[in-house]
Amino acid sequence: MEEQFILRVPPSVAERLDRLLSESENASSSDDKSLDLSFSEDGKSGTFVIGNDHFPASLLDLPCVVESYKTYDDSVLIKSANVGQMIMVREAGDAAPDVVEYRHGLTPPMRDARKRRFRREPDLNPELVQRVLKDLVKIHAGATAENVDAEAAEQEEDVDGSVRNASKKPVPAPVVKADAPEAGTNAGEPDRSDSDESDDSI
Repeated sequence: MEEQFILRVPPSVAERLDRLLSESENASSSDDKSLDLSFSEDGKSGTFVIGNDHFPASLLDLPCVVESYKTYDDSVLIKSANVGQMIMVREAGDAAPDVVEYRHGLTPPMRDARKRRFRREPDLNPELVQRVLKDLVKIHAGATAENVDAEAAEQEEDVDGSVRNASKKPVPAPVVKADAPEAGTNAGEPDRSDSDESDDSI
């Protein structure tokens, strides 16, 4: 993996850089050969120097990671780096950005990407997150969490109460149906089985 960065400059500076890169070293007689980029102690603000001109620069985080590729034969692409930050060079009179993360991506579809394309962050209570984190650390260490014992006791009480209530319910008595004579049978004659008929046929 290579170390790469994105340098975004104003149009006037871009023309000078393009002219500097397109000209050969011998043919270039301009003073734009000197390029310099330096940052202050905080690492977020600095100065970009081209020739005798100084421009303010800021280091900003991109809303997403950008993958960089290169090719040797115009057919196969090889990933060379992941880029997550950008150096933005401004004109001397432009105000410095007051945010750490740049609002837009590098391409038009990624304009205002954080709001339009990314899922919104859940609104969580920091105290609840800290409490759950402490419980997870305790469970990982082999101890029990503070709220687990109380919840387990409540669940056991609920289970015991449901079992007791179920045992207190009266058991329904079986319903005995009276034998009613079938329709079409003579009440006075006894029922005859197949064995009786077979005996008569002998």
